[in-house]
Amino acid sequence: MNDAGRNGREELDELVRQIREFVDERDWEQFHSPKNLAMALVVEAAELVEIFQWMTEEDSSELNDRDRRRAAEEIADVMTYLIRISDRLNIDLLNAVELKLAATRQKYPAELVRGSSQKYSEYKS
Repeated sequence: MNDAGRNGREELDELVRQIREFVDERDWEQFHSPKNLAMALVVEAAELVEIFQWMTEEDSSELNDRDRRRAAEEIADVMTYLIRISDRLNIDLLNAVELKLAATRQKYPAELVRGSSQKYSEYKS
């Protein structure tokens, strides 16, 4: 792992520690089953989607300050729940993303899908 990877790992480990501490201070572990965390994650993702609901493609790329702040808050909520559920399930989040990216690279080879939004089943024989 290179220095950037180690630094990212350390930063994620620190976030996990801070989130655990936050939860422990409030005695919320009892509410943080994987099921409840997954449901909360979906709610937060929906709140992020709501910001963009009636925007044009262009507007969604050029948020005003208010919507950018709201998006940042919802993205932080989504990330917090992702970190929390991966922690509760003892899943190495960074490793899981790396493995999924490798699998997706194989599923969607750049030379076959560049510039296309087709699902892999549409170009595979």
